[in-house]
Amino acid sequence: MKLISLNTWGGKLHKPLLQFVGDQSLSTDIFCFQEVFDSPVTQFRSDMKTDLYSDLKKTLKNFKAFYAPMFTGYDTEVKVDFPLSFGQATFVKKDVGIVNEETVFIHGKFDYKPEVFLEGIEDALDLPRNMQIVKIKLGKKEILIGNLHGYWRPGPKVDSQQSIDQSKRIIKTLNKFDGPKIICGDFNLNLSTKSLAILEKSLENLVRKFKIPTTRSHHYKKTSEKFADYMFASKEVKVKSFSVPTVVVSDHLPLILEFSA
Repeated sequence: MKLISLNTWGGKLHKPLLQFVGDQSLSTDIFCFQEVFDSPVTQFRSDMKTDLYSDLKKTLKNFKAFYAPMFTGYDTEVKVDFPLSFGQATFVKKDVGIVNEETVFIHGKFDYKPEVFLEGIEDALDLPRNMQIVKIKLGKKEILIGNLHGYWRPGPKVDSQQSIDQSKRIIKTLNKFDGPKIICGDFNLNLSTKSLAILEKSLENLVRKFKIPTTRSHHYKKTSEKFADYMFASKEVKVKSFSVPTVVVSDHLPLILEFSA
């Protein structure tokens, strides 16, 4: 099977993003997207597409779509006066069996919002974060796929108590499932953090194993920070290949895994 994880940057590079997704859909079984907006209103706000989820569904017509919003009512900068949500989207090819889909909050709770959003930068610490979980069937086995956008705070992507607690919640959730597990997404952490080390006690960090030099495209201007995105696999997952190609459709690069179990 082939899985692609990608932070879409809210669809800022809209045309090349959808072109890439459409091209890859011919050989891909699962897409895990982060930073996906959903709305009945079509707008570009802060260069981000308010109905990106709809665009992805139109591009991936042969896939089952699952959406996991983290909060509603805001774009990346200000409150809006129309329905708008922000979260993860997972797409699974229609010939792949689905066991179930659920969302687990790993920081905060759904739709909590500070009174002032990003006007005082500290308020960004309060934004909720979730992990979307889709369990699929591969032969007689069930495989858990986790798609998440991790806790964010202004400044370098270093440890915080919130990120450490988040990793513990992820592991607690995964330990409830006895079988192959893959979790991926934008963790908002660098490679040296204790938060990642907590995950690496029971999961293999494929970015580290394959010595990936960066998961960011040239659109990300903080050149000292090379990482944010990761893919982890449990020992039951048979990794055939893993790569992070320099495909510029976002300020993040796509993570591509081919696997069996």
